[in-house]
Parts: sequence; structure tokens; C-alpha cells
Amino acid sequence: MIHFPSKERYGWDDLLEIVRDLRSPEGCPWDKAQTHASIRRNFLEETYEALDAIDRDDADDMREELGDVLLQVAFHARMEEERGRFDMSDIVDALTRKLLYRHPHVFEDASAEDGEQALANWEERKRAEKGFARASDAIEAVPHTLPALWRAEKIQKKAAKAGFEWGDVSHALEKLEEEVRELREALEAGGAPGVREEAGDVLFITVSILRMCGIDPEDALHRTCDKFERRFRGVEDGADRPLSEYTEAGLVALWKQAKETEHHTQEDSQS
Repeated sequence: MIHFPSKERYGWDDLLEIVRDLRSPEGCPWDKAQTHASIRRNFLEETYEALDAIDRDDADDMREELGDVLLQVAFHARMEEERGRFDMSDIVDALTRKLLYRHPHVFEDASAEDGEQALANWEERKRAEKGFARASDAIEAVPHTLPALWRAEKIQKKAAKAGFEWGDVSHALEKLEEEVRELREALEAGGAPGVREEAGDVLFITVSILRMCGIDPEDALHRTCDKFERRFRGVEDGADRPLSEYTEAGLVALWKQAKETEHHTQEDSQS
């Protein structure tokens, strides 16, 4: 058993010491067995849970979930400390230096009249720091692990900054119509590779249209998912038998009914 002192309030050093204890020979069998790869998904899940708490503006949950994210950082840092490559102090030092360097309008004599200019200063310093000589360097640096819609948006933004952009959203919409036609042709021809490619093109240009309209594609799709959940519940509420026993026309009728009911409910709540 490891004795850890009881305190009225624990601090940063206590957290790091607990993580070291958990990973020690006398520590927790599960914690000792973990690697960067084995808890990779945990990091993602904890981050999404923190974002959910932020979206709900729940202070108690935010405090807990942000702590879980911090634990993931401390855990990965401890693994690297054990390998002798870096520790948490190195992470903090590198982060502090980056913040100082990328805010020349705060810590140097550069200027930033608004948030847009401040972001431009950040991006300029980042390009210099990373050694990006061309726009393609910045595009290739966008993490492949991002959600696909988010990655597409970031890639497109960097290409647009280099001047590679649609002249008008209507031109992008015409491209979407072209891609939909190509998707239809791929479906008629059969073969998953062709369908996958053309469907990906449809998604990519859709992201471009949303981006040009100032709409977050991830947010747009999440809202549609929420809408589907509400309407699907309405479909089930309106059904008098299992949905599998309905024809396609019958399911469409149930969907339209659920949609109309939702609209009437919204109108009543606004009146």
C-alpha cells in the first residue's frame, strides 16, 4: 500500500505524484499496463465529454471532465518521463515559449487591432516556426486524425488563404450538382470504390459550401442528427405496428406526419 497524505486541498504537484504512484511497481495493475496506444481512445472520449459539458454550460461537469482531460495529459507525460524523453515540466516550458512567440502583439511590439489580425499574427509565426514554405506544407500538416468534416474545412481554409477558392458560393453549388450526378453514375455502374470516391467528393464540396456561408459543418451535421432523433421518435409514436412491417411509402407518410407535428409544436411554443 502507498501512503498518500490527506490534505484540505490538493495541487498540481499532488496530481503528478499520484500518477507516478499509479504507474509505480506498487501501483495499480491496470494503470501500469497502459501505453500511449492503449489509452488513445480514452483521450478522445474524455475530450468529447468535456465538450459536452461545455455545450451544456454545466460548471460541475466541466470541472470534472476537464480534470479527466488533464489526467490524460499527465498520464501520457508520465509515460514519456519513464522513457527518459520528456516530462510535464518540459510540456509546460514548450507551451509557454510557444504562447510567448505566437503572441507578438502582446509580448513584443507587433500590433493587432482585432481578433482577425491577432490570428493572422499567430498563423504567421506558426508557419515560420514549422518551416512551412508553401501552402501545401500547411495543408499536409492538418492532422489526419481529425473528424473528416473538420479536416476538410481546415484544409479548405488553408487553400483559400493561398487564393485557391471559389469565386462565389453559387459556383460551389454548381460543383455539388456535378458531383451528385457523378455519384449517381457510380451507383448505377456499381462498385464500392467508385461510390466511395464520388460520395467523398459530394461531402467535400458540401463542406466548402457551408464554410463559405460561415457555417460549421460539424455543427450543421450534429443539428441534423438531433433533428433526426426527434423526428424518428415521432415516427415511432405515430406507428401502430413495427416499422419493419411498413412499406417505404408508409414510412415516408409517418415521417411527414412527425415533421408536421414538430412544426406545429414549435409554432405553439413561439406563440
